[in-house]
Amino acid sequence: MKETSEGAARLRAWFEPIFHKEFFVMPSTSTREYERSPFESSFFLTGATASGKTSLGIELAQRIGAEIVSLDSMAIYRTMDIGTAKPSLDERRGVAHHMIDVVDPSEDFSVVEYMRQAADVAREIESRGKTALFVGGTPLYLKTMLFGVFDAPPSDPALREELRGVAEREGVDAVWTRLRQVDPKAAEKLHPNDLKRVIRALEVFQLTGKRISEQQTQFAAPPLFEPGRIFILTWEREPLYERIDRRVDMMLDAGFLEETRALFGGSPAPGPTASKAVGYRELHAVLRGEVPLDEAVEKIKQLTRNFAKRQETWFRSLTKQGARRISVENKSREELVGELEEEIEKIKRRNGSAAAQ
Repeated sequence: MKETSEGAARLRAWFEPIFHKEFFVMPSTSTREYERSPFESSFFLTGATASGKTSLGIELAQRIGAEIVSLDSMAIYRTMDIGTAKPSLDERRGVAHHMIDVVDPSEDFSVVEYMRQAADVAREIESRGKTALFVGGTPLYLKTMLFGVFDAPPSDPALREELRGVAEREGVDAVWTRLRQVDPKAAEKLHPNDLKRVIRALEVFQLTGKRISEQQTQFAAPPLFEPGRIFILTWEREPLYERIDRRVDMMLDAGFLEETRALFGGSPAPGPTASKAVGYRELHAVLRGEVPLDEAVEKIKQLTRNFAKRQETWFRSLTKQGARRISVENKSREELVGELEEEIEKIKRRNGSAAAQ
């Protein structure tokens, strides 16, 4: 029977092999059967928000003959340009960019959907003899590319609605407490405010009778490609926070408030995933007259700094796997691009020598 529902397509995606034979996770195990990862020839430039990834990535791509693939979970949404700090149209003209402006803000976009499309893009770039350079700071995307996904059950809309109702009536802590009762390890890793993932963990337990913390074993397995292909731009905390504050101010000057007005004033309204982007919800409260602008701006800055802290936690674990930290401070852009280009060429030469043996 032909399926026309986008929701049905998303549900079906959970059961299909991720990346076909090339990247498949067996249900409820860490056994991964694949011929090769579609990302094993790619390179990755990541770092905390406001660390300078976008501009540096463009120069690096021009130097090594690469095309850029966005590694940003919010840049995939159309019309959300200023608040997500997308590269400008002029910047995109200089280097081909992919995985930007993929769906409308009203649509949901899962990590599985990102992985499928990014894998296709990486293959297509490689088929033309070029290099895919992933640039962005969404840890979940990078983590999933590096370790894979577990074969989860489809969502249960009725159960999700029931749990969201509990959150509305009793607060998010009540839902998180339920998770702690059935899966303490998962609850320990999730903040009560991360309602979407708390509900998903409860949903998996309800549908399978097994804890999600026991099923997500792929992260303990060896990486699917060489972590040394990942470069993390690193700043000291205070200079990074100053950059974050300046960037938020620049976003407001560039029209962030007006972009938010258009986003929430249009139809259909942004979906739950797009609405989570830092800044939009806070500015929407300003437009509704609930908080003054200066208070919202300070909150945006603090939330962005908090996000940078969470990113750093993941980058520390990634460094232990073999990813390379690139210190940004006291270096010119030319020095940084040169350092990255040299490291990439070393990897290419080493892999070329290994292939020839």
